[in-house]
Order: sequence, then C-alpha cells, then structure tokens
Amino acid sequence: MIKKLADKIINENYHINKQEALKLINENLKDLAFYADKIKEKFCGKNFDICSIINGKSGKCTENCKYCAQSAYYKTNIKEYPLLKTEQIFKEAKHNADKKVKRFAIVTSGKKLTDEETDKVCQTYKTIKENCSISLCASMGLLSYEQFLKLKAAGVTRYHCNLETSRNFFPNICTTHTYDDKIKTIIAAKKAGLEICSGGIFGLGETFEDRIDMFFDLYNLDIKSVPINVLNPIKNTPLQDNKILSQEEINITVAIARFILPNAFLRLAGGRLLFKDKGISMFSCGANATITGDMLTTSGTLIEDDFNTIKQFGFKL
Repeated sequence: MIKKLADKIINENYHINKQEALKLINENLKDLAFYADKIKEKFCGKNFDICSIINGKSGKCTENCKYCAQSAYYKTNIKEYPLLKTEQIFKEAKHNADKKVKRFAIVTSGKKLTDEETDKVCQTYKTIKENCSISLCASMGLLSYEQFLKLKAAGVTRYHCNLETSRNFFPNICTTHTYDDKIKTIIAAKKAGLEICSGGIFGLGETFEDRIDMFFDLYNLDIKSVPINVLNPIKNTPLQDNKILSQEEINITVAIARFILPNAFLRLAGGRLLFKDKGISMFSCGANATITGDMLTTSGTLIEDDFNTIKQFGFKL
C-alpha cells in the first residue's frame, strides 16, 4: 500500500485522503521512511532550509498553553525580560549570517505585541536587513493585518504561527485563545504578503489522528514550512509528567507528514536533543529543514553539527 500511494503522489500529483493517512500509522517504518524520502526527493530535491531564532522577549505570557515555560500561569523560573534592544538582536543575527545560516527570526512571548513594540522591532529588522545577508522571519503571536504590513515593510518575509495540534485537541492545551484565532492570524499574514511557517508540538497527549488532522489543515492552508517539535516536559507546567515520544513514533509522524505535505520543508525544531541521535534519523524519514542553535528556553544543536549533517545527507542550502 505504501508503494502504491507513493507512486500516485510522485507520478500523478495525487493527494492522499485521511483514511489513507490513518492506514500508514501501522505500516512498516522502514518502508514508510523509504518512500517518504522518495516523495521528498521528487518535490524538494536535495534542497534544505536552515534557520535560527532569538528569544526577543521572554516570559510573563498571558496565555495558558500547558506546555510552555513562558506562561505566567506556571512557576518555571525562566529568565524574564522585555523586548531586547536592537544592538543585542543585531549581534545575534550577524553571528548567524556569518555562520551561513539562511534565516533568522525574532520570537516574542505574549499573546501579541503592542503597536509600540511592533514599531521597535520593525526598526530592529530594518537594521538587520541593511547590514546582514540573511532572510528575516518573525514569531510574535496573534498580530493584526496592519502589524503584518509593518513587518513586511521592515524586511520580514516569513511569519511563524504554529497550529500546535489538531482543532479537536487544541482546547485541551490552551483556553486563552482558540484554534480559529491561529487560523485568522495565518490568513492575515498571508494577506499582507508574508510566507507562513506553521507546525505543531508532538507528545502533548494527542493521538496520531490529531497529528494527521493538523497536517491536513496545514495542507489546506498551503503551508510550505512546517516545524516539527517534540514536547520537552517542563517542570511545573501541567504537562511536566508527559512521557517523551519514542524515536520510532516521531519518525513515523514525520514520514506521514511527508505523504500529506509532499512539497513542504519539514523542519526539525524543539526537542531534537531528547533523542540519542539528535533527531538525525528524521532526515531519512522525509525531513529537510531545521532550526539550528538554541530554542527559546531549552538547548538546541550546534550550528557546526547541523552543517555537518547537511553535508552527510547530500543536502544543499
């Protein structure tokens, strides 16, 4: 069945349906990974996208996302600070540009930036654009269309807003904003002329069906950059006792994502260091992008190690 589906996707531009995707869950992982990689090579070639992020504003978030160390609802003892100054952010952007990282994103905590904060961060983006050869991304919550226009004018080309999980499971994870709030944000950013980066976190307690439902929503939204996060249970959050996903389960998840999203960049993000191989086996299951360096409140991979992996797999930036 896997080969037949892959052949239809590769040769006929067929898009699988939910029932077909559900059947993939219990198929042999070796075969699933092999054909997921075939689909990736057909639609993406050896192209690889690498980006980095900076925690531009940390903690005191008004939202109650159960996985998040930055929520004001939970006492996680993270470092809290307001929007960083341009000089601090520019220094990090230049460091990544000098290391040949292709994209750089400022990520801020909170439901959304104020208009004043938006103006400040736009000035920072303008400084980076004028002095660095690096593509600019942003992740700043549920912004308005007018705020997105300002970001676009400042040089931002891609906006990040994770769906996080399925519409059905989302209320179990967050009640201070809705799944539809996420969708509206994505649509507003697209209307402003920005590319979209949107994915999810796996290991929240969701089912495989939830993951598949989310992938289909991403397909329907025409998302081409899809972060793959694995929950790193944070002490004193409601999900602190969640069991970490096995390597096999996340590999199956990535492979199924490739069957549903044949031409997307499937981007390894948070949680890579939870696995002995730092998630490298996911690049044999259809993944072809990564966030390099540290995450927001957890450690990440070294830029040098990721470039060695890119070379090992024969990818090209």
